[in-house]
Amino acid sequence: LCCSRKCRARGESLFRVEHMKIGLFFGSFNPIHVGHLIVANMVYEMTDVNQIWFIVSPQNPFKKTKTLLHEFDRFDLVNAAIRDHYHFKAHDIEFGLPRPSYTINTITHLKSRYADHEFKLIIGEDNLAQFTKWKNYQEILNQHGIIVYPRKVTTETPSINHKNVELISAPLLDISASHIRQMLKEGKIPKYLVPEEVLNLIRLKKHYA
Repeated sequence: LCCSRKCRARGESLFRVEHMKIGLFFGSFNPIHVGHLIVANMVYEMTDVNQIWFIVSPQNPFKKTKTLLHEFDRFDLVNAAIRDHYHFKAHDIEFGLPRPSYTINTITHLKSRYADHEFKLIIGEDNLAQFTKWKNYQEILNQHGIIVYPRKVTTETPSINHKNVELISAPLLDISASHIRQMLKEGKIPKYLVPEEVLNLIRLKKHYA
């Protein structure tokens, strides 16, 4: 079922899934918070993507895992956060792939499963500085492309001169998942930093307590 209003605006059938442009938003989402949702919505509204897929990463090669909530729990939190957003989708594709998870491997796997779709990677401006260190980054640029959203950076971000790099204009957000976890650990309520549905699930499951 084509659930994108952008598809409907072009008069495409609501009963067939054909070519769509998908923005891939990778992350630990530990936990997902309103900053993630704002970024995803800005990308959706300001680019030509039809959907945003939240790719929940079981293990990030650049992050320690000891503070990570179990991937299935984080996946449930993402689903709770985006339940009413028809143009967002949570994806657990990396759960069954070799670890650590590398972006190029995941995109390649997605392309093999969804050959009709076009994928673009969504990254923050802070990650742009490290992008040339990513595994097979040139293939990501040449075959798929990236959408870059503004982030607070302490050093000058190197520019990548490539036709498939798109920098969007969006609010500068600085919401820390680690700060949210610390608040929860101390018994404080991070109201408005995480969606109410996510906060309710965290309370129910006693996550990060």
